[in-house]
Amino acid sequence: MKNLEKIFAEKLLRIKAIKLQPANPFTWASGWVSPFYCDNRKTLSYPTLRSFVKIELARIIQEKFSVVDAIAGVATGAIPQGALVADLLNLPFVYVRSTPKDHGLENLIEGELRPGMKVVVVEDLVSTGKSSLKAVDAIRQNGCDVIGMVASFTYGFDVAEKAFKKEKVELVTLTNYDAVLDVALQTGYIDESELPLLHEWRKDPAHWEVKD
Repeated sequence: MKNLEKIFAEKLLRIKAIKLQPANPFTWASGWVSPFYCDNRKTLSYPTLRSFVKIELARIIQEKFSVVDAIAGVATGAIPQGALVADLLNLPFVYVRSTPKDHGLENLIEGELRPGMKVVVVEDLVSTGKSSLKAVDAIRQNGCDVIGMVASFTYGFDVAEKAFKKEKVELVTLTNYDAVLDVALQTGYIDESELPLLHEWRKDPAHWEVKD
């Protein structure tokens, strides 16, 4: 029986949410250059898959985090997933901006959190973990307890795992880089000859460069 990681990896590959461009790599917001890109937000355009993500994230929250008072989505990618999950669980929802709004109330957190609330953060994807943990800090500064984070996908970088451990945040994801590569190889989405490059990039993404 396939586990959730492989099942969701198959679904991402089926809608071509995974992009591989070794010769013409992507540049991330962090400045890292990558031959691999996970366009996880594409799941929103497929109602059945969107529902799958909502249900599985909600299930994980119920199983892993027993007492939850509110759901927080990280802007902008996890706002829709977070809202869908909060609606399914009948819980309050807020979202956390990357920077405070520059007009009006100048909010960093949109919605209402009360001090002492136990909050689960919803992310769409975790790479370095920097923006995810910035949202966690904002919620904690608001007097709330972040009891965990759920996300659709993680690259599983060492820098992120160490950062989450340091901040004492448990991260649970639907799938990850290794599972996607396994399924991509099994289904012919990638060729075995591409694996060395993908593994090399994963080891040190901050310094990876395209070779002539």
